[in-house]
Amino acid sequence: MKLSGTVDTAKLNALIEINTLINSNYSDINALLAHILQSAMHLVEGEASSLLLVDSGKKILRFEVALGPKGIEAKKFVVKMDEGIAGWVVNNNRSLIVNDVENDPRFNPEVQKSTGYKTRNMLAVPMRVKDECIGVIEILNKKTGARFLLEDLEVLEVLANQAAIAYQNARYLKKTRDEIVVLQDQIATDRGYHTLIASSPIILEKLDIIERVSKADSSVLILGESGVGKELFAEQLHLKSDRCNGPFVRVNCAALPEGLLESELFGHVKGAFTDAISDRKGRFEMADNGTIFLDEIGDLPLSLQSKLLRVIQNRSFEKVGSSETVTVNVRIVAATNRDIEKLVEEQKFRSDLYYRLNVLPLYIPPLRQRIDDIPDLADFFMKKFRREVKKDFLGFSENAMTAILSYSWPGNIRELENTIERACVIGKPPYIREEDLLLNIRTMPDNNEGDKSLKSVLNLFKKHYIQKILAENDWNQTVASQVLDIQRTYLSRLIKELEIKEK
Repeated sequence: MKLSGTVDTAKLNALIEINTLINSNYSDINALLAHILQSAMHLVEGEASSLLLVDSGKKILRFEVALGPKGIEAKKFVVKMDEGIAGWVVNNNRSLIVNDVENDPRFNPEVQKSTGYKTRNMLAVPMRVKDECIGVIEILNKKTGARFLLEDLEVLEVLANQAAIAYQNARYLKKTRDEIVVLQDQIATDRGYHTLIASSPIILEKLDIIERVSKADSSVLILGESGVGKELFAEQLHLKSDRCNGPFVRVNCAALPEGLLESELFGHVKGAFTDAISDRKGRFEMADNGTIFLDEIGDLPLSLQSKLLRVIQNRSFEKVGSSETVTVNVRIVAATNRDIEKLVEEQKFRSDLYYRLNVLPLYIPPLRQRIDDIPDLADFFMKKFRREVKKDFLGFSENAMTAILSYSWPGNIRELENTIERACVIGKPPYIREEDLLLNIRTMPDNNEGDKSLKSVLNLFKKHYIQKILAENDWNQTVASQVLDIQRTYLSRLIKELEIKEK
C-alpha cells in the first residue's frame, strides 16, 4: 500500500524495524502479538490497544492481547461478530477511523462500562490472510486528545497486513515444532519406551536416586499407587544402566493365569504340556544381559515365588518340563501397588523374597502430592492427542487449568491422560475448557495432603505459566511482561515471590 502524504523518517524506520521483528523466527504467538500491539501504539501514539482474533466456529471475536490501563479486564470479554466496531470491521473487511465513538451507532459500550476505561476515538484495522479477515487491531485514544488521521490508519494497515502473515507463520511454526516433539516421542514409544515428564522436586529427587543406583545390578522394588507411572521409572533404571543396549522385558504378573505364568516367565520344552508343541523361551531368558520388569509382583502366586527367589539368588532356573538348568545375566526390577508388607504378614508373600527384591526400594508418590508436574503432563497429553484427533488446540483455558490443578486425581497419571484425551475429543479449539474435562466435583480432594487452598493452586498456576513464558522468550523479562500484560516491576516481584528459576 502506498502511504498518503509523507511519512517522517523516524516513523518509517520504526515501521521497518517492526517488519523485521514480526517476520523473525518467532515461536511464541502471544509474544509476537504483544510486540505488534506495543509497536502499533508507539507508531500512531495511542494510549491503549487490543488485538481480537476471529473464532468463526462460535462467531465471536476474543481478546487475544490487550494493552493499556484496563487491558487485563478487557481480556475477559468476547465480542459477537455482529456487534461493535470490531464486528463491523470483520464483516465488511474494511478499516475505520472513529474520532467520536459515543456518537457512532456501531460502538458497543459494554466493555467500557465494565472496565471503566473511557474510549474517545479509535482506529480499527482488519488483519488479513489471503483477503480473509482473521482478526482486528484496535488503537484507542490518540495521546494529547488529538484526532486520528488517515496517515495513522494507513501505517496501521501496513503493519496489520504484515502482522497477519507473521501470526499465521508463527502458528504453523509452533504446530510443526509440537508435531516434531510428538513424533520424537512416538519413535521412543516404537522402541518400547515412554516419555517421562518431571518438574516437581520430589520426582527430580527420585530420578537422582535412579541415576545413582542404575549402574548396580541389585534388585529394585518400585512402590506406588496404580497409575503413578512405575513402569516409566523402571525404564529409566534400564536406560541409565550399563544394560541399556540389552533387552528390557516387561511382565504383568496379574494379567496372566497362574497356569501360564510359569511357562511365560521361565519357558518350556516341547511336550511339557498338551499345547507345548515346541520349545519356547521364557521372559527371563529373553531378558538375558538386560532388565526384566515384573509389574504387579504382589499378585505373583506363592507357588512361583520360591522359583523366583532362586533366580534372584543364583541367576538360574529350569524350563517347564526340563531338568536342564538355564543361567541368565539379568537385573530384576519389580513393582506393585499393593501393601506388600501386609501381604508378608498375612503369609501371602514370602518374606525372604520380599527382602531380596527390596534391596533398593523406590516409592513413587501419587499425582496429588506432585502437582508441579500436572501442567507439564497436561500439556504433553494435549499435544499428543490433538494430533490424533486433528484439532488445533493451543492449550487450556485458565478455568480448565485451575480445575486440573485442584482435582485429586485418584487414578493418577493414567486418569489425567484419559481425561485430556476425552477433552480433546469433545472440545473445540482453540482452548480446552473446564467443561470439556468432565471432572466429577465430588471427587475433589478433601484430605490434608499438601496445601490445597485456592490461593496455593492459583500461585502454582501462575508460577508454571510465568516460567513457560519466560523460557519461550529467553528469560527476557521486558518481553515476557508484555506478553503477560503486566508491568516489568510486577513481573520481577512475582519471580522472587514464587521462586521462579531458570530451568
